[in-house]
Amino acid sequence: MESMKNILLAGLLAAGIAVPAAAQVGNVYIHDPSTIVMSDGKYFTFGTGSGGLMSEDGWTWTDGAVRPGGGVAPDVVKIGDRYLVAYSAGYPGTEGKTRGVVTTMWTKSLDPESPDFGFSDPQLVAWAGDDEDCWAIDPAFLLDPTTGRLWCSYGTYFGAIRIVELDPATGKRVEGNEAVDIAIDCEATALMYKDGWYYLLGTHGTCCDGTNSTYNIVCGRSRSVTGPYLDNMGRDMLEGGGRMVLSAGDRATGPGHFGLYVEDEGVEKMSFHYEADFNRSGRSVLAVRSLLWKNGWPVAADPFKEGTFEIESERRGYSLELAVSFVRLQGAMMRGFGRNSDGPVVVIEDQKLEDVVEGWPEGDIDIRVGDYMFRPHQRWTVTAVPDAGGYLGAPYYKIVIAGTERALAATSDAELTAVPKFTGAPEQLWRIEQLTDGTFRIMPKSVPGHEGEQFAIVCTGDSTAALGKYDFNSDNSKWNFRDR
Repeated sequence: MESMKNILLAGLLAAGIAVPAAAQVGNVYIHDPSTIVMSDGKYFTFGTGSGGLMSEDGWTWTDGAVRPGGGVAPDVVKIGDRYLVAYSAGYPGTEGKTRGVVTTMWTKSLDPESPDFGFSDPQLVAWAGDDEDCWAIDPAFLLDPTTGRLWCSYGTYFGAIRIVELDPATGKRVEGNEAVDIAIDCEATALMYKDGWYYLLGTHGTCCDGTNSTYNIVCGRSRSVTGPYLDNMGRDMLEGGGRMVLSAGDRATGPGHFGLYVEDEGVEKMSFHYEADFNRSGRSVLAVRSLLWKNGWPVAADPFKEGTFEIESERRGYSLELAVSFVRLQGAMMRGFGRNSDGPVVVIEDQKLEDVVEGWPEGDIDIRVGDYMFRPHQRWTVTAVPDAGGYLGAPYYKIVIAGTERALAATSDAELTAVPKFTGAPEQLWRIEQLTDGTFRIMPKSVPGHEGEQFAIVCTGDSTAALGKYDFNSDNSKWNFRDR
């Protein structure tokens, strides 16, 4: 029986509505999601209220994340073998004269089915009085990778964003630590560190207005965790500055609540919610994008879109192709060397698939790289495979020679081949992730006889394409998808 998500997908496609691959599937409805973390082999994110979402693969989500306390806009960080969760509560009128409080609590597992699941009593770490220009909500953690110190930012659009230091051993506020104002005109902040810079990401604009919400994500950076945070124009975020990271698009509006997930060296993902997904009744949904870095600034990658491409090696500029004989174009004349040539000017058609396919072997065909000449054996069509699962932020794809079902596949020898027909086997499913420098890594879901091992497509010679170890510091395992 066809699943509801495929019925929805089919309806959208029939209506001519683009469905970006960045849209997660399953139960994706959440507001103010926390940073995505992994616990007991599953992905978790918490939202406003007491619940959240969980996923086995990072693509298909269900209800199941549980935390006590309720409140709004939680965050979570793993410290050692434990998880520290923060949430905020106390809107005006619910905590006397307090404009919100931030509390933290511990658990050894986020999985309710684990024997290690169970939260400690909450402990107060930040607050804002009724006479303060701050609301103590929307907490977010930074565990500084250079010092091991733990920080928590909080605040809303209606006042200052503040940062306090917490004790990473207890989750309590460092005794005597005073909150520092670091930004205004934003909320739902997040902190991260990269290459000597601290980055403050804030959600600017208006929330909670459905398709009219104006949320967008901006950032500034500083050499000190306590600021000042300046944008690319030198504007202080305490004066309303902020460089754009992500705004509305792809039939969804109001991105906010940034969270960073570092999957591998050079493979970074940003989680967030859209205030309104136009393809899902304008509801607030979880989303994940690859995170790029350009000139020292974070940029949300565009969702990978299906299409027909040249798959080009970053190493040499050669392209992935079938290892078949080169077929010359028929009827094409040698170019004359004189300034003038006799005869009319005509358009020479591209080489067609039917002109060459009968000369290809019927069985598996080896894969190599070669100089690109927009020939049929070099053109690959990439499409998502429904119900094949996925990974954090995207589904698995099939990669076939354009106009055919001849599919790229991994072999038990950790080599590449093109099988005559796509069957949906794990070795024919591909994970495509954009790296922080804008290139892509391409990985098979599984390699026969090598289950549990990870391989990526690599280019190690002038004509060699194979499977090998991913290495972000080498161009060998980096690829580009080009339409030319």
